Amino acid sequence: MFLQLDHIKKSYGTGDNATLVLKGIDLGLARGEFCVLLGPSGSGKSTLLNIIGGIDSMDSGTITIDGELMNQMKEKQLTRYRRTHLGYVFQSYNLIPNLTVRENIEVGAYLSKDPLPVDELLHVLGLYDHRNKLPNQLSGGQQQRTAIGRAVVKKPDILLCDEPTGALDYTTSKEILKLIETVNQTYKSTVIMVTHNDALKYMADRVISLKDGVITNNYLNENKLPAEELEW
Repeated sequence: MFLQLDHIKKSYGTGDNATLVLKGIDLGLARGEFCVLLGPSGSGKSTLLNIIGGIDSMDSGTITIDGELMNQMKEKQLTRYRRTHLGYVFQSYNLIPNLTVRENIEVGAYLSKDPLPVDELLHVLGLYDHRNKLPNQLSGGQQQRTAIGRAVVKKPDILLCDEPTGALDYTTSKEILKLIETVNQTYKSTVIMVTHNDALKYMADRVISLKDGVITNNYLNENKLPAEELEW
């Protein structure tokens, strides 16, 4: 497996006030796989995503990515791991307000020794005609496209998406999902997308359901649908 998680546990608080959020997560993903993490609020899905991303620490367990054991990495190695392997897309766009679309995407390119051509990516994103605009001149969907561009320009092995359509309307959400699908197919990035929207499981290669910090379902989707055919 390209990404392997074994016995991941995570709690918040100490002593009698400690709450176990992840209760021993085991999962493996192949390179290029599109995985949807489903679950209600409080199920632990965003915590799990943040641990994979090196944003949060785990109490116990191991994560191996492309043969590298994440637990043994020191801070400098962890920074390199994030730069080399990971791209992040959040519900909030986190764009730099005084930089243009192109410049925001170039921020991601600077983190890579071999980034994607920015002009090519702007065309894929449907942003080429908006490349010189500032974030406050863009729609929500265009801002999210820019955030996706910043994440994928460095050619990450894994694209982590935390409710990427949570702040968008239905039509724009479909456009963003199609774009994430295109990134997965074009650049072969492994995608892990957290959502509470049950309909999105139909576009995934693998569906993982979490409840109360444990995996309740983990299966390969035999009848995968294109994002444009999803309805909810």
